[in-house]
Amino acid sequence: MSHPPGSHPPRSHTSGSHPSGPHASERRLTIAPSLLAADFARLRDEVQAIEAAGADWLHLDVMDGHFVPNLSFGPLVLRALRPHTRLPFDVHLMISPVDPFIAAFAEAGADHILLHPEAERHPHRSLQHIRSLGKRAGVVLNPGTPVEAVAWLLELADIVLVMTVNPGFGGQAFLPSQLPKIAALRRMIDAAHHPIALAVDGGIGPDTARSVVEAGADTLIAGTAVFGTADYAAAIAALHAAQPSPIAAPSVANPSTTAPPMGNTAG
Repeated sequence: MSHPPGSHPPRSHTSGSHPSGPHASERRLTIAPSLLAADFARLRDEVQAIEAAGADWLHLDVMDGHFVPNLSFGPLVLRALRPHTRLPFDVHLMISPVDPFIAAFAEAGADHILLHPEAERHPHRSLQHIRSLGKRAGVVLNPGTPVEAVAWLLELADIVLVMTVNPGFGGQAFLPSQLPKIAALRRMIDAAHHPIALAVDGGIGPDTARSVVEAGADTLIAGTAVFGTADYAAAIAALHAAQPSPIAAPSVANPSTTAPPMGNTAG
């Protein structure tokens, strides 16, 4: 459920957790199809189709043509889609500046708002603002951004997203060089004292999903690997197959397993 303005998303541990963090086979895998790869002439139908197919979140890439070399969409698209799905809206802001637009995306129906630390001079303040609006806050690392950039932001983060391509365009090839970064972040997150999802976006498909999950990811963002297929349910199932073994008890590593955010149904 979305949290009321002024509140903070829960960060309680679930039973069965331990300081070193759960093994990959014990972490619940979250699948978040990326709207950027959908048919924009049929966005409402596309979103409802992936919800019916078993998606956990809807990932929305917001680009300004300045921070990244592409343009996508703004809050009006979120507002138009919000009444038609209960999927949590996972909003990746590839824009600079970020702060002037946080409230607009929150009001339009975002459940998670993710930003790049390079996009604002004071990212702590930006994350605090997101959480003050009752939304989950996330930090995104580009391929060239070191893990140290997030080290002092983890206390305010509910999601850390690792880009395994350079942001701006869909359909790019996966960068294996990011696997050690995912593993390093997994260790940092396991040492934290609140649930943080570790997401990966860029070139994710059945052939790359297993390696990022084994490195420590628990959330897979996929565009063409879902929307580029004829059977969305089969595509999502193929991504779930990256789980090394049958899913065990829900993990604190993924906030969707503790208190799943539900989208607002009011405009």
